[in-house]
Amino acid sequence: MGGISQESQVEMEVTKPSGFLSRVGPGLITAATGVGAGDLIAALVAGAAFGTTFTWAIILGAIFKYFLNESIGRWQLATGETILEGWHSLGRWVTGYFGVYSVIFGFVYGAAIASSCALAMRAMFPILPFWAWAIIHSIFGFFLVLLGRYSFFERVMTVLVGVMFVTVVGTALITTPNLTEIFIGLVPRVPEGSLFNVLGLIGGVGGTIAMVSYGYWLKEKGWSGKSWIPFMRFDSKVGYIMTAVFCLSVLVIGAEFLYGTGIKLSGEQGLIQLAELLGAEYGEVTRWLFLIGFWSASFTSLLGPWNGLPYLFADFVRTTTKKNKKSHVALEKTKAYRFYLFLLTFPSMILLFAGEPISLIIMYGVLGAAFMPFLVITLFILLNSKRMDKEYRNNWLSNTAFALCIMLFVYLSYTQLSGMF
Repeated sequence: MGGISQESQVEMEVTKPSGFLSRVGPGLITAATGVGAGDLIAALVAGAAFGTTFTWAIILGAIFKYFLNESIGRWQLATGETILEGWHSLGRWVTGYFGVYSVIFGFVYGAAIASSCALAMRAMFPILPFWAWAIIHSIFGFFLVLLGRYSFFERVMTVLVGVMFVTVVGTALITTPNLTEIFIGLVPRVPEGSLFNVLGLIGGVGGTIAMVSYGYWLKEKGWSGKSWIPFMRFDSKVGYIMTAVFCLSVLVIGAEFLYGTGIKLSGEQGLIQLAELLGAEYGEVTRWLFLIGFWSASFTSLLGPWNGLPYLFADFVRTTTKKNKKSHVALEKTKAYRFYLFLLTFPSMILLFAGEPISLIIMYGVLGAAFMPFLVITLFILLNSKRMDKEYRNNWLSNTAFALCIMLFVYLSYTQLSGMF
């Protein structure tokens, strides 16, 4: 046995964290960023229509997303390369696809997520018009990221995750859930006419392009090198366990409060309607709890991409531009990072006033539907390649999870595209 090199020993002695809070952060941010209003609606609708039958689907979805998140972290820590550098090694078309998608995504997503935050805020404080709250959230996120360091960003996100967790789980507890039914829901069942609900829950639990930002947040956290892989895995597990509990709480709210009533909620307005119904049934405190949880989920889905996606775009520019490949300037200090942050914030405001350009939305939908299959397939190739040391490549369990994820996301992509045309 060769043993551990002196360099590795020094790295582990110097960097080994102590205490729970020092061992989590990037994973919690990534998972929370992926839980937005869409995931709340999906869990709520499933709970209202089928009770807690799909407890198993939410847990399975969190497990799948853990495998994907862990693989992104493992790639960077084991190879020292970012995911953009890995993609570029697969061919220029791979990074080219991401470049086109990121620009369209940034323009449309900026308006969409600001609108989600504004919807929740206006329900709590109807003193300003909807568009004003949307602009305030966008600008606040812009300056919070532009002027703050990663450590400050992480603390803000951790507080918001805590607020999400306490308010939504607290609301679920107020509805006095039936624990027996929840445990029965651990047994996989797919009632007639529910397949799309099941696939949506599995595919939507904490899934977003922001997941790809995980490697950059690891670097900002100071985690670098193979010795950090065990800590990264613990960090990812904590993040997706909390995500599963959060989404299960929303499922329980739908199951305990709406199941069997015939009330149907859809879209983000449905969350506001639910808050009103909860207030009428359980009091104004419960209404506020749920609205605060809704706002926190929306704002983490704004703040996370505002910080993380500019890293991806800046790395895209650096990776595809020869003269920048050897640059040692931090990505957050580059013009490309600031340009993308600007794109997320200001140009997207046009959609708040001018309506949504149909051609842009269709292109966004087409590229977006294909993003998760693109991510899973490229990760599958990279994590089984010889560029990874053999001990850090995918094992049979990871490859099985990847194979199931590929089938799931290809099917979801097909159904989404079929519905558009």
